[in-house]
Amino acid sequence: MALVECPKCQKRISSQAKQCSHCKVSLSGNTESLAKISHIQQSNKLMNHSLIFLTLFIGGAVAWFWGGEQAQGYQAIASVFCFIIGFVGYLITRVRLVIHKRKSV
Repeated sequence: MALVECPKCQKRISSQAKQCSHCKVSLSGNTESLAKISHIQQSNKLMNHSLIFLTLFIGGAVAWFWGGEQAQGYQAIASVFCFIIGFVGYLITRVRLVIHKRKSV
């Protein structure tokens, strides 16, 4: 008996199990199609995260220069915070997406 990854939830289960104990997916069918579906779902999730961080990044830049002048006070702090979190989050998410897409299904 060996431990393998569930094609749906990627948690470790017994290789002899007929059903995943975590997500209850049946393992008797075609596991290759389940693995492809899981891979696509993970890609979509990472793309959504990327879009959220990009929106935060652009929102921070727009808030900084809203009204033609640089932001001051709390608006400046919030703008810089959104800008930095959006930029760093976007970069990290894109790297995760590239690594995920290099995995073979």
